[in-house]
Order: sequence, then C-alpha cells, then structure tokens
Amino acid sequence: MVKWLNVGIVQLALLFSSCATAADKPAIGDFGFDVGGMDCKVTPGDDVYAYANGTWARTTPIPPDKANYGQFTRLADINTARVGEILDDARRDSSSRIGAAYASYLDAARVEALGMAPLASWLARIDAIHDRSGYRAIVADAAALGVTLPLTAEIGPDDGRPDRYVPIVSQSGLGMPDRSYYLADGASMASARKAYTTWLAAMLGFAGQGDAATRAGAVMDFETAIAKVSWTPLRNRDASKTYNPTTLATLAHEAPGFDVGALFAGRVAAGDRVVAMQPDAIAAVAKIVASTPVDVLKDALRAHTLHAFADVLPDEVGDADFAFYGKVVEGSEKREPRQARAAAFVVDAMPDDVSRIYVARWFTPETKAAAMAMVKNIIASMDRRLDALDWMTPETKKRAHAKLAAFTPRIGYPDRWHDYTGLTMKADDLFGNAVRARRWKHDWELGRIGKAVYRWEWSATPMTVDAFANYPTIGITFPAAILQPPFFDPHADPAINYGGIGAVIGHEMSHQFDDQGAKYDEKGRLSTWWTPADDKAFRERTGALATQFDAYEPLPGMHVDGRLTLGENIADLAGLTVAYDAYKASPESRQAKTIDGFTPDQRFFLGWAQLWRLSYRDADLRRRLITNGHAPAVQRVWTMRNLDAWYAAYAVKPGQALYLPPEARVRIW
Repeated sequence: MVKWLNVGIVQLALLFSSCATAADKPAIGDFGFDVGGMDCKVTPGDDVYAYANGTWARTTPIPPDKANYGQFTRLADINTARVGEILDDARRDSSSRIGAAYASYLDAARVEALGMAPLASWLARIDAIHDRSGYRAIVADAAALGVTLPLTAEIGPDDGRPDRYVPIVSQSGLGMPDRSYYLADGASMASARKAYTTWLAAMLGFAGQGDAATRAGAVMDFETAIAKVSWTPLRNRDASKTYNPTTLATLAHEAPGFDVGALFAGRVAAGDRVVAMQPDAIAAVAKIVASTPVDVLKDALRAHTLHAFADVLPDEVGDADFAFYGKVVEGSEKREPRQARAAAFVVDAMPDDVSRIYVARWFTPETKAAAMAMVKNIIASMDRRLDALDWMTPETKKRAHAKLAAFTPRIGYPDRWHDYTGLTMKADDLFGNAVRARRWKHDWELGRIGKAVYRWEWSATPMTVDAFANYPTIGITFPAAILQPPFFDPHADPAINYGGIGAVIGHEMSHQFDDQGAKYDEKGRLSTWWTPADDKAFRERTGALATQFDAYEPLPGMHVDGRLTLGENIADLAGLTVAYDAYKASPESRQAKTIDGFTPDQRFFLGWAQLWRLSYRDADLRRRLITNGHAPAVQRVWTMRNLDAWYAAYAVKPGQALYLPPEARVRIW
C-alpha cells in the first residue's frame, strides 16, 4: 500500500513558485493560459467555453487528416514528431528492431511492388474452407492476427479475484462502430450503411472475389443480425452486468455455434474459469453464426482481414479503407502522412522499445517529481472531502478512506519494460513485420492466463496523451505525454496547473468512486460495500447530473446521453471540486494575486477550459455521441456551472444561460 497523504507542501511551493525567472517563463502566455484564444465579448455565465476558447475555435481549422483537433491532438502531433526523430536515428542502425520496422513502412515502393502477394497464403486458407469445421479451424489464427470475429477474447484481471488474470469473452462481429449504425433511423445512418456496403464490396474485390456487390449485401445482413442481439454501449458500461464468471465448458454449451475455446488457442481447459461479458448476446451471436452460410462467414473473414491489414498493403487498399473509416465514420478529408503512420505502426508493434528512448529524452525527473507532488496534494484534498460528506454513512466512509489509501499513482512511465527478444523485424518485409508483431502480442496475452496480475504493466505508452483509472488494481496512471503544457507546466501559475492537470488527477482518482468504480472495494474486488442508504443518496445525485447532460444538444436532434457519459461526468465534476479545494489549501493560493486582470479563481477555471479546446467534424461528433462515454468538450467545460466558486469568480447571475440556482447545482464528492 502506498500512502501519499503527508504532502511536502514546501517542496510543492518551490516546484510551482510563481516567482519564475525569465528562463522559467511559462510555455503558454504570461501565466500558462493563451489569452489570445479567448472571446471576451462572450459573458462567462452565458457560455464559459466560448469565453475562454471562442477565438481559438473560430480561427483554428481542423487539419484535413484529422477527425477533430484540439489540445490532445496537438500534443499527439508533437509526440509523433518526437517519435519520428527517435525512429530516424534508429533507421541508421542496422541492428535496431524499431529502425528496421520503420524502414519497412517507409519503403512504399516495395509495398506497391509486392501488391497483394503477402496476403495470398492467408486468403488461400480462407478459400480452402468448405464447411463449419474448416471455419472453426481458422478462428485461432484469425484472432491472433487481429481480424474481427463474431466473438472476441482478451485476458484481463478478474473483477471478483483482481489479483489473477482470467479469460474474458465478449460480443463482436461488427465492422461499423456500433449497433446503432446498423439499426438507427435517419439520413446519416442510412448513408453510413450504404457506404459500408460499398466498402465491403471493395474489400471483397481486393480479395479476388467476384459478384462483390451481392456478397457484400449478404455480409451486411449477417452483421445486422449480430447488431440486433448486441448489447448497447450503455448496458456494456455496467460493471455488474458484464461480470459473469463461468467455465469454458458451460459457455461453449450455451454458445455451441461458435468455437469459443479456439479464441484461446487451446490454452483454456473445459473446466477453467472464464468471464462472459454479455452472456445472452454471446449465445445469440453464436446461434447466428450457426445458421449463416459458410460462404458468408468466409466473406466476412476476407473483408475484415483486408481492414486489419489495410495500412500495410498497397495504397489502393489503404485509400479504400480510409474512404469509409476515415471519411464516413470520422469525417477526415485525407489520410495522415506516411511518416506519421509509420511511427504509429512501430509504436503499436514494439511500444516499449520506443518508450524507453522517449522518456529518456523528453521526460525529466523534475517533471515527474512535480507531478507526484501534485498527485499527493490532490489525494489529500479528496481525503478531506470524504470526511466532509453529509450523505455517506460512517462505515462506508471508513472503507472509502481505505480505498483512497490503496491508490497506486503511476507517473510518466512503467517501472519495467517488455522484452521483445525473439520478435524479428526486417527492413524489407512490412507485412511480415505486422504479422510477427501481432502474433507476439497475442502470445503474450495468452501467456498471462491464470497468472498473478502484472502490476508493472501499463495499458498505454508514455507517448499517450491521456490518463487512466484501473478499477481492479486501484491504479491511476498519468503518462509522460500528458504532463506537458497546457495540462502541466511547472513554470505556469499554480492556479492554471491546479485547474489543468490537478483537475485531471482528481478526475482519474474519482473514477474509483464513480457510478462503476464505486462498485470496487479497497481490494479492487467487484463487491457490495456501500449501505443501501449510501447507494440511494449517491443515485439521487448522479441521476441529477445525468439529467443535466441529457439536456445538451451538440448536434441538431442529437443530445448527450447523460447515462452513457455519467462516469466521466462524475469524474469531471469531482476532479474540478477536489482540485479547487487542493488549490485553496495550498500556500500558492494564499499568496496569489491578480495577473493580467484575472483573479486566482478565474485563472483556475481558465486552466480547465483551456484543456478542452477541441473542435470536431460532424461525423466524428455523431459517432462519439452514439458510442463514447465522454461528453463533448464544450459540455465538459460547462461542468464548472455546478461549483459555487465559479459563480463568485465570474459574477454569474440569474438569467444567464449557464446559471443554475444553488439547489440545482449537483454536488457529489
């Protein structure tokens, strides 16, 4: 257990001193905020997002190769350039695995010259399938290659026994982002279905199949049948409903139309424990597979194989794949440059070989220490807030404190790296490199079955611009890439840092107590540890937050789903609340003065608003509203309308669009 509550306030004050020298000038503006991106003609109480970000939103176009653009994508582009530098250096080293992989991707001439030849043997295996036994025989290899199948499997912590890994089976089989794309009414969904059928026909054509249009329709009918029995995103986010431990033999009996055991390549015995995420959907999908003609199953395999490998095949395949997934689904206008795709390929294939170089070059011990100090301070703030809750019973508070004390903050990069010994990369074999990397990763996954959880292993690279909470391990993770401006700048005004990375830290911490995280106890077990009174009070508050977000309409006729986004909305509200308390308790706050006309509290909220400078293409925003657990950026900024301090900071008054009377402001943590 790690204890972070005895905060080194003096150290924190030194790290975030506002008396910066010229050399220590903030990376953004005079105090860490881009004032030029504001629109001061807008009243904060009417639209605080537009007030803080309006000029930026009007004057910053979305690049043609992006579905959206904002702070996350900007930092991701910076990291891609940094990774490119690493790989350019590695390419000059003939012994470098990552250099060979990078060179193979950049050798477009060779990829074009080889054409479809690298895929020929796999397509021949599909051609050779004549019955269901032949289809079952190919499932294990298809899973290893990352080809979409009607059901899918992973190895993850067992929610009931979080110290051990368990095989997990889930619904799958859809080529479009969600069941709604197959089933929902409306012109946009109808257009997407038409475009997807065109894509299916194109992929079957690349696979050498005739009568592609008719056969594409049959695959579309097959996937539509799967969509009809698949769980919704809202149902899938319920940790209690998706945890259904059983045995492989029982699951196979309930889903006889699909060889579930083949997903694990024979490494799971009949009596071994597995978790079925959506039991009735799994059984229904298996039944659909059993009644579908083998030729249709083969065509689905062909099409999804082409998608799985589109990026390492000739451009005519990649361009056709992008025409649907890039243009129709995301709204992007063109593919990313080959260099950027090459960098992404190498990071996906051997993430830790790149990561260890990245953190050595671009993540300093000083940044890690400063971030850890901030984490400690936010945890201390959360600890105080638990004591002050008027709706939680004493016995539940005691266990909540124990869970908070069990948090494992992970900053920058993991303590241990994966060893890719045995993984061969060749400068003249891009397709082979992709296959070998995927098989290595799949074998690593299967090798975890039944073992103790690898607590050193991260689910993201240090180059990932994001942060994470893990329920079974009670972990909160902040990769190196997010610990840079505008999220975090040791030389920025402390109010900006607390409103920025401080609120993000509070967000990830509070995920452990959101509507799903709260179902996991201080050991990381999915269990009931709240009293009925706690649960009732919590549901009343979170229900009000869901209703608040239900009212938002980012696209005409499309509202935010307050239940689908509830966990993230709870975390945003809690993150801001806890970070504000932490800032007000800090010596920096007591010494803070007005800067450039902005009070300390105003700067705190500007720090949060600046993080969410983000514009979407309509197609991408539509997809997110249907499938994503996060509300759009504008509405995430508006979360501050629930904090009393925001009203005082900006003199928000009744009659302004975002004003909520005190009794309507949602207060949870």
